[in-house]
Amino acid sequence: MSKIIWAPSEKHIQDSNLYHFLKFAEKATGKTFSDYNALYNWSLVCLDDFWVVLADFFEIKFSGKYEKVVSDESEMYQKKWFSGAYLSYSKLIFRNNNAKQPAIIYKCENQEVKSIAWHELETSVANLAYWLKSTGFQKGDTAVAYSSNNVETIIAFLAVNSLGGIWSSCSPDFGSESVIERFGQIKPRVFFANSSYQYNGKSFDILQKVEEIQNGIGSDLNTILFESKQWSNIISQEAKHLLEFTEVEFNDPIWVLYSSGTTGKPKAIVHRTGGMVLEHLKALALHQNVKKGERYCWYSTTGWMMWNYALSSLLTGATLCLYDGSVAYPDLNVIWDFVDDQKINHLGAGAAFFQTCLKSDINISGKDKLLKTIGSTGSPLSEEAFNWLSDKITGVPVISLSGGTDVCSAFIGGNPMLPVISGEIQCRMLGAAIEAWDENGESVNGDLGELVIAKPMPSMPVFFWNDNNNEKYKSSYFEKYPGVWCHGDWIKITENRGIIVFGRSDATLNRGGVRIGTAEIYSAVETLEFIKDSLIVCIEKENGDFYMPLFVKTDKEISDVDKKAINTNLRGLYSPRHVPDEIIITPDIPYTISGKKMEMAVKKILMGASPEKAATRDAMKNPESLDWYVDLYINYVK
Repeated sequence: MSKIIWAPSEKHIQDSNLYHFLKFAEKATGKTFSDYNALYNWSLVCLDDFWVVLADFFEIKFSGKYEKVVSDESEMYQKKWFSGAYLSYSKLIFRNNNAKQPAIIYKCENQEVKSIAWHELETSVANLAYWLKSTGFQKGDTAVAYSSNNVETIIAFLAVNSLGGIWSSCSPDFGSESVIERFGQIKPRVFFANSSYQYNGKSFDILQKVEEIQNGIGSDLNTILFESKQWSNIISQEAKHLLEFTEVEFNDPIWVLYSSGTTGKPKAIVHRTGGMVLEHLKALALHQNVKKGERYCWYSTTGWMMWNYALSSLLTGATLCLYDGSVAYPDLNVIWDFVDDQKINHLGAGAAFFQTCLKSDINISGKDKLLKTIGSTGSPLSEEAFNWLSDKITGVPVISLSGGTDVCSAFIGGNPMLPVISGEIQCRMLGAAIEAWDENGESVNGDLGELVIAKPMPSMPVFFWNDNNNEKYKSSYFEKYPGVWCHGDWIKITENRGIIVFGRSDATLNRGGVRIGTAEIYSAVETLEFIKDSLIVCIEKENGDFYMPLFVKTDKEISDVDKKAINTNLRGLYSPRHVPDEIIITPDIPYTISGKKMEMAVKKILMGASPEKAATRDAMKNPESLDWYVDLYINYVK
């Protein structure tokens, strides 16, 4: 039975940015929207009008004129938006310059908190932009960063963007080959880097990796280290260069993100400037209800799209709060203490972090004085985690988001006008035509289906880098259902119009023709106290039989009684088909650097693939974990 864990008061609804937008849209269109669902339906039926009204609501003043909101090409991947309109992302950020609040608050593990005023940020960005221009850097050039989630990286991005440049970044936990595979594709002119970084109480020297990357991506490169005297001289507050902004066309690239690269060369996904502006304002200000003057923190690294997403909180006029380091050092309270000490209003992190907090049952009571939302993404948030957060931090909505690097945003997420139901994502977001489709391309509301986007969005990539005739782009999203974006997630749209995500459809368990989402398995298994982590795959054998082992990570020996408890939980919560053929203790669960379980890599290894073909180790958080599964295949499964 659906459990409501938070419901908005009428005052909360009417004070929300989303409600203000609803009223603004009514006035702009002459229509009446009785509730969110009516507004959502209008945003799809009148797609052009919706994006124009959204731009007007946020007072986005384009230079130049556009003839059409979206172009007439038949294919989604060919669509252009607001062609002829010009804008500057960084200019829209600095219009929020406010002497009464800091622009950025930064904390790195045991170091002191730093607060960066708007005028300091503007001076640093202006001085760096001046230096970049002196090197010949100009509109359309690319700059990359191999750096931590710190203030310097934000300064570097804003300076590059102010000149109309294209940005890309990787976090320092990436291996050098993995970074070269990414940056080497886009031929950067400038390379920013940290020479070291802090994690889990230790300092890691990465200067050798920086040199390897520099050599690997080309010699015609200006390299600057954030720890160098050169950097401090360039951004010195003593110099006072004027910050100017080069406007770019709506569809011009703003940044390049990358697919995981765990099973091949990562695809370089290019996002359009105007699409990111409109999409992020919609997602953050309307759906997460972030307001000017509030403080926003989403724990991320520079190699995850949530870094770009969190950066856009500056577009709303919020203070961006950065935490760099491990969320578990010296203990799991460190982020919650940061929230409490810095009076943060919006906290976000990967679902795995909240699941770990639940398992440890840490005491976070009283650290939520000014919190207004808690956000989760990266993987499905379990119903138990929803309930735990709701019990520990009362009166604060838990906002689960789902989207992807592909759109650099979420298309299902929060809603300040609707209740939060445990285990469900609140709504399909405005302008996102999300449906669940069966194998025949039919909508299956109330049942499991493939997540599709049935209408174009400006946050869809403008192109993939070095992708002749959009071949990679087409094969990534448009092969299963021609003309319709198939995202690769397995979802159900509930009777409440909420959404439950069951995991990646390519990792979906197919047992005797019945499809089971991996998230259901993890939700049931990882609530047990003695289970630290788990992973499940289903292998089809040559004779047509299925083998479905469940791997569990634990600190204790698993007895027959423990195994029975696991199976009883799965059978009781779901069905007999959810019960694995075997439960196997593993020393570790493989993860990508962005924190996603690697079911497909394990499945391929257990079906006989070499580890080199199953996964790219440099794109993994714990590459050594694969070796155990290779040994398992050789000595047991084979």
